[in-house]
Amino acid sequence: MDFAGFIELLLIGVGLAMDAFAVALCKGLSMPRMDKKQAVIIGIFFGGFQALMPFIGWLLGIQFEQYIVEIDHWIAFILLGFIGGKMIYEALKGEEEESCACERLNIKELFVLAIATSIDALAVGITFAFLRTPIVPAISIIGIVTFGLSVAGVAIGHRFGVKFKSKAEFAGGLVLVLIGLKILLEHLGIIAF
Repeated sequence: MDFAGFIELLLIGVGLAMDAFAVALCKGLSMPRMDKKQAVIIGIFFGGFQALMPFIGWLLGIQFEQYIVEIDHWIAFILLGFIGGKMIYEALKGEEEESCACERLNIKELFVLAIATSIDALAVGITFAFLRTPIVPAISIIGIVTFGLSVAGVAIGHRFGVKFKSKAEFAGGLVLVLIGLKILLEHLGIIAF
């Protein structure tokens, strides 16, 4: 993997991690004192699922690759554009309070939140199969980035509250839309990297 590929995966990781970051902000907000152990547990759940889902998507994608190889760049563009657009819409909608009503760390709830915040990564994993992205580095980067941002989200949420939630979701969505557009323009020969 070259440097540009690493940067692209890093940006995808950051974009995908924004939902987990926003939920981690809420978890931090609800902590009467900063609990590092809980922050790490939250990071492990979110980072783990954020790495697992693209792998599952990649496995599904390689099964169907032969049938859609001619339109794979369009699929990547549509999936990343849809995911990013949804994140931007949710950020602009401004419903910040709904997911912040949480008190103690509940493992069942954390499991559900980790799945919910990583569903988008499943679709990204499908695009990884079509684009022949090396999956182990991709899921490693995504998992590590999500872990780090989730732990940071708990700390920031504890310290500052949720005023950064919508900005984080908007930025993450914009990154995914731009990467989808870049993939499409590269395959159409309009730009070259």
